[in-house]
Order: sequence, then structure tokens, then C-alpha cells
Amino acid sequence: MKICQRLLLVLVVVTTVACSRKPKTVITDADNPVDLQVKVSTPFRFVAYGDTRFTDPRDTEASNPLVRRALVQAIADVHPAFISIGGDISYNGQDANDWKIWDEETALWRQNKIPVFPALGNHDLHGDVRVALGNYFARFPELQNSRYYSVRAANSIMLVLDSSLDEMAGPQGEWLRRKLDTMPDDVDFIFLVLHHPPYTSSSDAKKYGGGHSARNAEMMLAKMLEARQQNMRTRIVVFAGHVHNYERHEHGGVTYFVTGGGGAHAYPIERGPDDPFPDHNINYHYLLAEVDREKLKVTMNRLDLTTGQAVWTEPDVVNMRTQNRVTAKNP
Repeated sequence: MKICQRLLLVLVVVTTVACSRKPKTVITDADNPVDLQVKVSTPFRFVAYGDTRFTDPRDTEASNPLVRRALVQAIADVHPAFISIGGDISYNGQDANDWKIWDEETALWRQNKIPVFPALGNHDLHGDVRVALGNYFARFPELQNSRYYSVRAANSIMLVLDSSLDEMAGPQGEWLRRKLDTMPDDVDFIFLVLHHPPYTSSSDAKKYGGGHSARNAEMMLAKMLEARQQNMRTRIVVFAGHVHNYERHEHGGVTYFVTGGGGAHAYPIERGPDDPFPDHNINYHYLLAEVDREKLKVTMNRLDLTTGQAVWTEPDVVNMRTQNRVTAKNP
């Protein structure tokens, strides 16, 4: 009788997991970064954005709570297969109250069973790192304490990096090279997600009140990616944050997005004469990536609340294909 009860319990658990939209864990060895899988087929779409800084809504200097909530609702309304957040989810990683605001304001995503795949940002590690990571992994148990990891979704693979660690050396660097060296032939797109951007038009001078210069570590990462892209059919696309605005850069066949308009204190940034997106506005936004066989469309959805009413526009749309072909338009 007890054996039958145990078998029935196992069957119920297996059935429940199989029917869930949550990502499936492929590697369970705690000594290795986890590999996750989203069961989707082409075409599918996902959302990428970052620098939300969930915190006490009364603290409007650190983050804009009205923007945060409007973006969460809008993202839920497009029903993405998953959401990629490029770091600085919380304002202070060790503050349990900041994470409670995350729990409250993003409850809609969990109700709709939308998986969220985060990257660690510098604010997520603020304070006691062990406490901060405890708060972070408590919200994302499927990561199994992996600070960097991969996600397979149909014809694409997302490689999520921890830019507080060296991306080119040590265990993370070895893992990244191994992933790129063993990329399956049926992968059309590699999405790299990390917090610190390899390219940005902003700088540490903070000419317009905010911004950051690109760091040497991420610039070296970019050189490696661009060298590899020359001999790959698969297209590499990078999503980063840290700079609280929107940027798009094209180098060596790789497209780089800066998508840091998730609600954190926003500011205009310097734009070079050759900047593909020569815009001097504040750009709260999210990116909608639409993936199909050998082609990808990324749309910047901009939110303007200056009148008190949400006004949505699409000021940048990029169409990409495998074999290094790219077209873009600025409506």
C-alpha cells in the first residue's frame, strides 16, 4: 500500500512539472551553472529590459514607481514567452523590503505564469553579498544558485552573465567559451545578457546628470564576440543595462542594445555623431524581441508619462537575420 502511495505521489509531481510553463531544469549538478529550457516553438517573442530598481514607492529619486508599474502591466499585456531582466532589479539587494516591493508589483507576471530570467546588477549585490544573493535566489529558485547560466528557447540560446565577475577569465570565462565552442547547429540566435554594457554613448562624466563609461572587461568581451561573429551563421545579439536610457550599437556584425529604462532614475545621455539612435530624450521603455526562423525583430516600446497619461511609441525598430544581415529604421 505504501509503495503504491509513493508511486502515485511521484506520478502527480511529474505530471505537474510537465504541464507547467516554468522553465525545465536540464543540468542539476550544483557544481555547474544551470541550463534551462523554455518549451516554445518559432515564432515566439520575449521581453528584454532592466534597471527597474524596485524599492519603496515613496523613494522617487531612486526609481519611478508609476513607470515601474506601467511597464509591468504593458509587458504582461504582450504575453511574452519569457522576460529577460538585465540587472538592478532591486535598489538595494540586501534590503528585504525592496524585494517585497518586487513581489507585490510583479505579482501579475506570476499569475500569468511568465518565466523571468534575470542577470545580476551591481545594485542587486549592494550590502552584505550573501544576504543580497539570498534575497535574489529566493525569487528565482530555478537558477539553483547559478550566478550565470543558459536558457534554450526554440532556435535561440540566451547566455546570462554576471558582470560583477570576470566575463573572460575564471570559471565564467571558461564556461562562456565552452558554450560558444559547442553551439548547436540549429541555433539561429545567441542572446547575451549582462548588466554592464560593452558599448555606450554615455560616460562617467555624467554630462546630463547620469551615465557610465564602458569598462575594459566588457570591451574585451565585445572584441571576442565580434571576432567569432565573422565565422558564424548564428547571429549574436547583446542586451545590457546599467545606463538608464536606450541605446543601440552595431559593431563587427554584433548588435548591442542598452536597455536600462525600466524605472530607475532616468537621464538623457550624450550621443555621438555616428550613434544609430541619435535621441536626447529620457527613454523609459522595454524591448519586444520577435524571433522566427533565421530572422529577428526588436522593437523599442517607449513610455512617456509626462502628461499624466501613458503615451506609447516605437521610436526604434531593428530587423536582423542570420548570416550577418541587418536592417533598421527609425520611425
